[in-house]
Amino acid sequence: MSRIPETIGKYRILREIGRGATAVVYLVESPDHPQPVALKHVRFDDKAKDEAKWNRRLLKLLKAERAVSSRLNHPHIIRIFDASVEPTEAYVVMEYFPGESLERYCSFEKLLPIHRTIGIVFKCCMALDHAFRQGIVHRDIKPANILVDDQDNVKITDFGLAMNISKRVDTDSTFIMGVGSPAYMSPEQIKGYPLNQKTDLYSLGVLLFHMLTGRLPFRASNPAQLVYKIINADPPQVSQLNPDVPEQMDAVIRKALEKDLYSRYRNGAEFAKDLAAVRYQILDENYVPPDISRFMQLRKLAFFTEFEDVELWEVMRISSWRKVGQHTSLVKEGDNDQRFGIVLDGTVELSVEGRRVMELGAGEVFGAQAWLDQLEHRHMLSAVSLTPVSYLEINPSALALASEEVLECFRRELGTVMVRRLAQIAKLLSTGGPPAVRGDFTATGGLDLQLLEP
Repeated sequence: MSRIPETIGKYRILREIGRGATAVVYLVESPDHPQPVALKHVRFDDKAKDEAKWNRRLLKLLKAERAVSSRLNHPHIIRIFDASVEPTEAYVVMEYFPGESLERYCSFEKLLPIHRTIGIVFKCCMALDHAFRQGIVHRDIKPANILVDDQDNVKITDFGLAMNISKRVDTDSTFIMGVGSPAYMSPEQIKGYPLNQKTDLYSLGVLLFHMLTGRLPFRASNPAQLVYKIINADPPQVSQLNPDVPEQMDAVIRKALEKDLYSRYRNGAEFAKDLAAVRYQILDENYVPPDISRFMQLRKLAFFTEFEDVELWEVMRISSWRKVGQHTSLVKEGDNDQRFGIVLDGTVELSVEGRRVMELGAGEVFGAQAWLDQLEHRHMLSAVSLTPVSYLEINPSALALASEEVLECFRRELGTVMVRRLAQIAKLLSTGGPPAVRGDFTATGGLDLQLLEP
């Protein structure tokens, strides 16, 4: 790590408070301010062609941040006090805010109480409304660019990508194609269409969705699929992903994430008004933190190995935890009840027509055949607890409302379980049977395939 300088310009460095790929942020003393301020320092390196190209772009962003932020004066937007751009280095001096980014509140086990999340996003709405009234669109609203402290004071940062919408796009020195974070970008931003304040409100809607559910509204395994979903797919309802969220929030999210600009919120104040209406109906004392111990218990099971954390949290929300004593009937052969279970602790016996087939232990599934059978939806085996058993019960009605990612995980894992179980049963059936007929292989050791002429 490079040595921290004593001063940068007229500012005396107190300590380093942050470091990124391109910049270092210091807490500094300023002769113009009684309280310490933050200084973002960037050094340029022209040794490599690619680095020189990046430095020119970075320089453009710093100039843009200085120009744009000087016009913004709002309690929820970081103030910029000074900036300097030199051939080999640049710095921006800004208000020091001892908060952390909203990234820490976007995983399900760390979600904030709903009333606090609404309060934070409400403040962001008003800040973006102020920016728009000054002719500024941020264009990169995401958790990393919003700071919050323990008192839920909020500051939006990094207006370096912002666009001055009062200028022509082709002559606007702050307009840089391709900015923004893909998962938070609006459909019109992805398409390269002209932008207005509604693109920031869309991104803020994505952030609100993320903070309420612990997942993004659109998820994909590759960028092309993600882009397709953002442009064409409808987001799931937040109240289905997190039952603690009131259903009224579904309409707010839906309007914020409208693909049609004319149907989306017109401004931040309108968005904030609807949030306040939902917030009014929430009792703050109803918040119950998620049970981390149960999550960790599921995470250890082989069945859930391929489930991502956000999908596992969703499984916990749509399932029930059951405990039964020994010799309890869990599933009855011939029934069409499609509920199935995953053993957490204990032993379960599977049988058919009164004859034992196999025993199951922790992490193994029973009763899934009825859900997988798309014709009769009937159980082919009975399941009885041999010992006291605790298990996770999956109700197909709840599973039907789950996200497509969770449904796909269950289909994949249950399909794999059934195929392996079928192979295991076939092996048992073959015991004591007659020797199998062995076929002849060709000289090459492969199949003897012949192309027949028509």
